[in-house]
Amino acid sequence: MFTWDKHWEVVIGLEVHTQLLTKSKIFSGSSIAYGAEPNTQASAVDIALPGVLPVMNREAARLAVKFGLAIGAHINQRSVFARKNYFYPDLPKGYQISQMELPIVGLGQLEIETEQGSKVIGITRAHLEEDAGKSLHEDFQGQTGIDLNRAGTPLLEIVSEPDMRSPAEAVAYLRKLHSLVRYIEICDGNMQEGSFRCDANVSVRPVGQTELGTRTELKNINSFRFVERAIEFEIERQIDILEDGGQVVQETRLYDPDNHETRSMRSKEDAHDYRYFPDPDLPPMVLDDAFLEEVRATLPELPAAKHARFVADYQLSDADALLLTADRSTADFFEQVATATRADSKTVANWMAGELFANLNKSELDIADSPISAAQMATLLDRLQDNTLSGKTAKQVFAALWAQEGDVDQIIESNGLKQITDTGAIEAIVDEVIASCPDQVQQFKDGNDKVIGFLVGQVMQKSRGKANPQMANQMLQEKMKS
Repeated sequence: MFTWDKHWEVVIGLEVHTQLLTKSKIFSGSSIAYGAEPNTQASAVDIALPGVLPVMNREAARLAVKFGLAIGAHINQRSVFARKNYFYPDLPKGYQISQMELPIVGLGQLEIETEQGSKVIGITRAHLEEDAGKSLHEDFQGQTGIDLNRAGTPLLEIVSEPDMRSPAEAVAYLRKLHSLVRYIEICDGNMQEGSFRCDANVSVRPVGQTELGTRTELKNINSFRFVERAIEFEIERQIDILEDGGQVVQETRLYDPDNHETRSMRSKEDAHDYRYFPDPDLPPMVLDDAFLEEVRATLPELPAAKHARFVADYQLSDADALLLTADRSTADFFEQVATATRADSKTVANWMAGELFANLNKSELDIADSPISAAQMATLLDRLQDNTLSGKTAKQVFAALWAQEGDVDQIIESNGLKQITDTGAIEAIVDEVIASCPDQVQQFKDGNDKVIGFLVGQVMQKSRGKANPQMANQMLQEKMKS
């Protein structure tokens, strides 16, 4: 059992708001495209004019069911929309249409990897709801503007069981969920634009106590790093209060990443404070068996199954397979390269985990935006495989490909990078190295085998990285032993 400071156990549950990849809002035909001018994508339904009625978006239901099937959850074929009553300036109806008693997705689970091994996190429910609008403060000195473009945007709120016991587990769960919703293409996962954000419920209790402690809710966190930091701060804050003899107050708190602290926003409401009741304008949503089977047929190969197949079919290690299947685009890229090149799968995995990921991270690019295509990568590895390139010159070609200086063969030809495999040419360089490094040659003859690395390096340097290193190594040893 993970404990905090040996005396306290941490209990964490996450509520994740996932914006569904529909073209229009959940109860109106308004667009949900990001970045439009304020209030240009808000219909009479979204701004709650009298006399209008909401109409359920079938696509939102389809995407919610897709998620439920992906986590092995129970799908409620009869679900009910309810009104969640509260007042915010950016909620013109005075209530949010959500689901309470009968959500569309019931109990499910997600398996995560932790330092202690695999762990199953329960998912209590996932329900459909509409997003609220947005209050604008920066452009209105002393006033607040209201943008209702987001009002009515379809969300799937995914509520976990309080099964996480550390900030690291919370981040692992959030990353796994983020990967899954992108895998099954129900959400773009864009955290900067608010498409994927979470509330974290955090409490602490003395080790051995079964009763849960008083929880606080950290609201609208939109980065993995901030989730971890916010929870860490909140744990320390609650422990300090309890060890000083105080009591934790149930409330909603805001995380301030600039000052690395959480601040009180408002007292935390319970469900009865929202006075939920079934929305009289929306009938219960009933899904028949044919609809569920239609959705099931659209599910792609899920990450766990793909991971197992990568290990079996490509003979990858668990770690490599886990890395390459964490994201669907990455897995697709790997398979495109692996099936197009004569290089072995391990070489493909190494180049992706090394050169490709390093450059993507440095440039802050997703693999879908990589300047190097899978076909180019396959050709590059073919030239490595057939000894046209050495490892060093292959990296030079990779850099030129990244800079989009041409295709693989053009770059090799124009830069004179073709590997030297001519025995006579390499022998001439080897003789030159042996003559210029008498001390190292004597060390080798005295039994210091490690010095061969230095001598091969000298050959590679004199050939500007183009000599075949295996041939150079063999030739050096043969000459020095003779």
